[in-house]
Amino acid sequence: MKYLFVALAFAAIATPLAAAETPARPELSIKTLDGKLFTLSENKGKWVIINFWATWCSPCIEELPALSRFVSAHSNVRAIGLAYEDTDVAEIKDFLAKHPVSFPIAQVDTFDPPKSLETPRGLPTTYVIAPDGSIAKKFMGPIDETALRAVTGIKD
Repeated sequence: MKYLFVALAFAAIATPLAAAETPARPELSIKTLDGKLFTLSENKGKWVIINFWATWCSPCIEELPALSRFVSAHSNVRAIGLAYEDTDVAEIKDFLAKHPVSFPIAQVDTFDPPKSLETPRGLPTTYVIAPDGSIAKKFMGPIDETALRAVTGIKD
């Protein structure tokens, strides 16, 4: 019985802490590789895809074309790619020259990632932000257009 109490007490303490890691309406303001500022607040009223990825991540590379197609096909969808790796910006730009995307890319400091999003525990990690600014869904692992349609309710 004592162990049950300890386990329940720990769960009660741990649950609010885990929930506090990602607020219901995250904030993001980040400089993209082309020198522009991307903010979630400027995209309120639209669906926003936040995609943590890396140049060395095979599933990330496989999903980039689907993300690009989805963003390009829907005027009410925006995306930001967050290159989550400790590498030179020139390497990321070289990668993007070979694997172009239709949305801006920013490099994220792996030791200081955006505070209002959980530190990725695997790549790719994708957040779909609803038009009201809330997190509609978080995906760990690759996603496709079907998954994005299901979350957003957007029909082609």
